[in-house]
Amino acid sequence: MVQAQPDSDASPPVQETPPVVLHLRPAIELTEDQFFALCQQNRDVRIERTAEGDIIVMPPTGWRTGVQNAGLIARLRLWAEQDRSGIAVDSSTGFRLPNGATRSPDAAWVRRARLAAVTSEQKEKFLPLCPDFVIELRSPSDPLAAVQEKMHEYIANGAQLGWLIDPLEHQVYVYRPGGPVQRLDNPAQLSGEPLLPGFALDLAPIWDADV
Repeated sequence: MVQAQPDSDASPPVQETPPVVLHLRPAIELTEDQFFALCQQNRDVRIERTAEGDIIVMPPTGWRTGVQNAGLIARLRLWAEQDRSGIAVDSSTGFRLPNGATRSPDAAWVRRARLAAVTSEQKEKFLPLCPDFVIELRSPSDPLAAVQEKMHEYIANGAQLGWLIDPLEHQVYVYRPGGPVQRLDNPAQLSGEPLLPGFALDLAPIWDADV
């Protein structure tokens, strides 16, 4: 029996470009204003900074990841506008955490009561606090351990709830302060209770994002 041969012109699956890490210290020490200016001058990429001062440059995501993330922020934003107790933002928003890191979660929510303590000038730059709620969506280029480490960092710096959504494995990791990480296998829905009363995220569009 003759076996079918693979198409010699077929291209391998396209993978998203992994982040680039730049180690600056001790050669270079960027101030908060300098780092903010660097990010503004490179708007085509998302830039984060670790607590150790390393710069992480993340290129634009692939199409499927972009669609998935747009759905996440749309649902969170709609709930936040109805609830009115906090503000939801997307992945272009930077947060300067208490440990000195600057992070940009894929989606985040902050209580209005905490925002009241932030000056108008501070709101023009990276917000000097950790969000109350964060979502990270694992993309094909993200090592799982690296995203998990970031989630632990959010919780250690004040986040009250975190969701790490892994479309590659159809798993969700739920993070809360003072408790173990909960892994959910192929859940249909996530509930934000009690922190986000009434917020439920349908995961079918994430698991079945064939667009």
